[in-house]
Amino acid sequence: MKRPVNYLMFSILWVLVVGCKNQPKNANLASAPQQIHKEALKLLVGTFAEGDDQGIYQVDFNPETGELFNSRRVAIENKPGYLYLSKDGNRVYSSNGTKPGSVSAFQWNKDKTALDKLSNFSSIGDGACYVGVSPEEHLLAAANYSSGSIVIYPLEEKGGMIDDPQGVQHSGSGPHPNQKSAHAHCVQFSQNGKFLYAVDLGIDQILTYPINSDNKLGEAQVALQLDPGDGPRHLIFHPTENKVFIINELSSTVVSATVDEENGVFTKIDKKSTLPEDYQEPNACADIHISKDGKFLYASNRGHNSIAVYSVSEVGDLELLGIENVQGDWPRNFALSPDGNFLLVANQKSDNIIVFRVDKQTGLLKYTGNQLGLSQPVCLKF
Repeated sequence: MKRPVNYLMFSILWVLVVGCKNQPKNANLASAPQQIHKEALKLLVGTFAEGDDQGIYQVDFNPETGELFNSRRVAIENKPGYLYLSKDGNRVYSSNGTKPGSVSAFQWNKDKTALDKLSNFSSIGDGACYVGVSPEEHLLAAANYSSGSIVIYPLEEKGGMIDDPQGVQHSGSGPHPNQKSAHAHCVQFSQNGKFLYAVDLGIDQILTYPINSDNKLGEAQVALQLDPGDGPRHLIFHPTENKVFIINELSSTVVSATVDEENGVFTKIDKKSTLPEDYQEPNACADIHISKDGKFLYASNRGHNSIAVYSVSEVGDLELLGIENVQGDWPRNFALSPDGNFLLVANQKSDNIIVFRVDKQTGLLKYTGNQLGLSQPVCLKF
């Protein structure tokens, strides 16, 4: 009677062993984290960190779960407040908010563990706060907040800057206490590369500079006159249409406008608040971004500490859909992940980067519970 029992036990063991061998490799739970880490995206972070922590950092981002991990410094730089990444991912440019200000060009080392500095030149002003590169990546421009000026540099084929700057000083003022003088806060090349736009918070204007055949800036004209005290800070272009969106720091509003590609002039479409109607405390708007399909617009509030979410109609009208708390303090900058599934916020004063999941159908945000501590993050770039 014992032999049948032993035979039965042997048969069961054989089935279990064969079954385990036939399991797919990705069922191995121990290997799953390694698989995820291999496919991580690289996020660059500009910071206002001081002392031994100052510089540019790189963080790994899991595009499936929204987790941030493996933070490390890749370049030492003083107040790299805004970053631009080249299209091929090999070069990085930073505006450095020092007095006097400067702009730097970096290139990744061979194993892509650190950024080697190619060049560093004066921004021909104080407090460089924004840097942009032309569509052909042959020109670099920077905005100086403190001195209210802009600068443009030619770029070498290898990505370094050529020491042949053209600086332009803005002048004027506005009614707000923060508008005693010009404060250039953003520079953006037009999508066709024919113009350079300068957003000036101090004079409530967006100026447009034609770029001539010698790659020099011509005489400026007003692309858009904002309302007194608006304090325009940043602008973002629509991904597929001739439209532009401006965030106003001082009036806590966003503006949509059409773009005339021939003369560089904007025509206002709509203007909406970034705040709840009953909010009466101080606030200063900061950053603005749009989804890849152009359907949803996002704007950050410093003070209310939130992201305002809008729908964008076919004609450019804005509808406020919701306002999401950023789980931190002073959201100076934020970024959408390349696939548009996540929105990451750099909270400068609470020293953290927060991750939200984006509902692509509604545009609304949901906190994932994922965050990363980092000293004074002020710019995020994938």
